[in-house]
Amino acid sequence: MKAIVITTPGGPEVLKLQEVEDPQIKDDEVLIEVEATALNRADTLQRKGSYPPPKGASPYPGLECSGTVVSVGKHVSRWKVGDQSCEFGGGYAEKVAVPAGQILPVPPGVSLKDAAAFPEVACTVWSTVFMTSHLSAGETFLVHGGSSGIGTFAIQIAKCRGVRVFATAGSDEKLAFCKKLGADVCINYKTEDFVARVKEETGGKGVNVILDCVGAPYFQQNLDSLDFDGRLFIIGTQGGAKTELNIGSLFARRLTVQAAGLRSRSLENKAEIVSEVEKYVWPAITAGEVKPVIHKYFPLSEAAEAHQLMESSQHIGKIMLVP
Repeated sequence: MKAIVITTPGGPEVLKLQEVEDPQIKDDEVLIEVEATALNRADTLQRKGSYPPPKGASPYPGLECSGTVVSVGKHVSRWKVGDQSCEFGGGYAEKVAVPAGQILPVPPGVSLKDAAAFPEVACTVWSTVFMTSHLSAGETFLVHGGSSGIGTFAIQIAKCRGVRVFATAGSDEKLAFCKKLGADVCINYKTEDFVARVKEETGGKGVNVILDCVGAPYFQQNLDSLDFDGRLFIIGTQGGAKTELNIGSLFARRLTVQAAGLRSRSLENKAEIVSEVEKYVWPAITAGEVKPVIHKYFPLSEAAEAHQLMESSQHIGKIMLVP
């Protein structure tokens, strides 16, 4: 099969389409013939050599895909050859081996190709914002990078669950798109102080939950934007990872700060998240309340160009690769 290989740590140009061996599935895995895969920021970090795959994972970049089952391990019962599915797991390749617990059915009404836009964002947002931070109807929620793949999904799923949604983005075009998706308050982080705007829109209180991908530069501002018992969940450090914390600032308003990724979790934990996503998120997709937001499809051979687009931050939603 063909796959995108990171020939050496570096820029997008190190991504090369090469002939490699087909993956061999384990007893609890499924072999997928890939219809499409999606880019994630973690892929660019892996390309640079700063985010190596966990032990036993595919060496090729990529965290999600969709496709058709072509082989199943002897301990797999739910899936059979010919099934169409989308997976939290996979890579930039024509075929991928995925643990059975990380596979989801294609939501009714969504094409097999478009379904690749959902697994990673759905599992990330559901596990952090809902399973851990317990965002609930009637609360307020701020997502940074509202026009990203994570952001566009988070806005939709939070809105359909009865939450008032705040979103930041860096251009009028991106803010207008966030508004179209259902965001109630859209903030241009380049021209506005998001803390002041959040306080203004909440009567001085702040929001209940924040999902942040920026990290250090936003840390204190995020804390300042939270209401009593507010929860900050950090899923990225695009702006840096080191900052200072006045611990006393957490006490007064009983704030919670957490951080986590998906890739390093145990197979059991990933399977639990996937199960919850199918139970609670898939119905919203089936009902048309949450839709895939896809900026552009690239051939697998143009993975370098796709990475250049992602790192330019000129896109809205997901960037996809098609073998």
